[in-house]
Amino acid sequence: MPKQPSHPAKIRHQRRVRGSRSGRPIMVLLDLLGRRWSLRILWELRGQPLTSRALRGACDEASPTVLQARLTDLRQAGFVELVRAEGYRLTVLGRELLETFLPLHRFAERWQKN
Repeated sequence: MPKQPSHPAKIRHQRRVRGSRSGRPIMVLLDLLGRRWSLRILWELRGQPLTSRALRGACDEASPTVLQARLTDLRQAGFVELVRAEGYRLTVLGRELLETFLPLHRFAERWQKN
């Protein structure tokens, strides 16, 4: 019987994102977040769950094909989940990731005023 990792989170960090060759967790994460619409989807889901249609509208009418591809990527990474009655929403891990962007958001707001 193959040996199981002692911590389930390690499985997620070992997963590769399509197109990432490094396998290093930070590079895999940056590869995923650098894809078109990934960050925007996470940002738009920060306040409440959204249906596919509402999310598409919030994302400036992104292509449905690209939007679904990004949602699939984000779901596989554990940042977004689909709840039938509500739509797409951030997971606990997704909310934690988004919290790491808040200092950058505050900086961007100050930077824009200069």
